[in-house]
Amino acid sequence: MRPPLTGAYGSGAYGPVGNSILKGMSLPRHIKETLNSAAHRDPALSLAQRSNLWPVTARGYAWWRARSLTLLGGQAFGLEREAQLFRTLCQPYAGQSWLDAGTSTGFYAGVLARAGCRVLAADLSAPMLAEARRREPSEQAGGQIDWAMLNLENSGLPDASFDGITVGATLNETNDPARFLQELARLTRPGGQLWLMYIPRTAGPLQTLLSQAALGGLSFYDPAWVARQLPGCQRTDLVQVGAVVFERYEKIGAASSS
Repeated sequence: MRPPLTGAYGSGAYGPVGNSILKGMSLPRHIKETLNSAAHRDPALSLAQRSNLWPVTARGYAWWRARSLTLLGGQAFGLEREAQLFRTLCQPYAGQSWLDAGTSTGFYAGVLARAGCRVLAADLSAPMLAEARRREPSEQAGGQIDWAMLNLENSGLPDASFDGITVGATLNETNDPARFLQELARLTRPGGQLWLMYIPRTAGPLQTLLSQAALGGLSFYDPAWVARQLPGCQRTDLVQVGAVVFERYEKIGAASSS
């Protein structure tokens, strides 16, 4: 087993347990842009980014998410297999605090909450957050989910806030991927872990088309480039399923015992 990580959300909106990592910050358990009021002020959104703000995208996203890895990977790989891979490699357990970065409709947030974790599920899209709240109860199996509209390229959250962070495909759509990854590394506690799912760069013609702003504006990266953007983190696992890569990183340093 991996060494245990420590830490839980503190007082206020996060409940009176463990260390207070957001002391003085009020984050109500509903959709509200509490930590970054400038989250939508960048006008240069790609088509993929803009589409995530549409209610119709949010309503259909869970259907696509449940089938996407099977379609992209050329083999049967549904959500339960993905959840099992995550649980096997990351071993989340009750009492841990996790950030689900770019939660979309809440898949990883739900997996973590059912493991008894306390989860901050963040996204830039209000329709996605509304759909996630509809699909995933805020309290389940001893865990808890708090929802926030939040720009995770510049979150405003304290350093070393989380035992673990999950990223499900957001990396291919974020505006500034280097800044996004560096922010996630900053938010991970020493001894903590980071779970990434993304489509790596192949330099093929389809990726070239999808990289154009008018046709999606997606970005694709080599795993080696991703690793260079995560200061103080070491990759422990890399699993490729067809066109999709899963990676687990650990933040170098001893986990706190408090």
